[in-house]
Amino acid sequence: MKKSTREWVRKAEDDFVSIARLGPGPPPLHDQKCFHAQSCAEKYLKALLEELGLSIPRTHDLDELLDLLLPHHPTLNSLRRGLLFLNDYAVDVRYPGKQASKRQATAASRWADQVRTAARTLLGLRPRQPRRTT
Repeated sequence: MKKSTREWVRKAEDDFVSIARLGPGPPPLHDQKCFHAQSCAEKYLKALLEELGLSIPRTHDLDELLDLLLPHHPTLNSLRRGLLFLNDYAVDVRYPGKQASKRQATAASRWADQVRTAARTLLGLRPRQPRRTT
């Protein structure tokens, strides 16, 4: 695996660890969980693009990233519904006016985990527990 791909994976794992560390609360941090779930998925998709030697667009649009990957990894199409769901959490939940529910945070975490598992498999990485940070 390329060093630059490993850097994307490390950043994605940081987001994945953040989701777990935010825990159930109090206070409930549903917006933050959704944001980190989207970010984790985005970085894993970008890691796959990097490993393929493809250009990585400056976008948070997971559907756009998926379309770039499908010619190389058609099995990722099974994640489209989840990626479309996660797209809503790239920006909007970081600002007043939109709030995520506990149910949305749970679903976002599950989708991030599915994207993580698929990407790690395609990258030849074990689907291990996230690394611990201090």
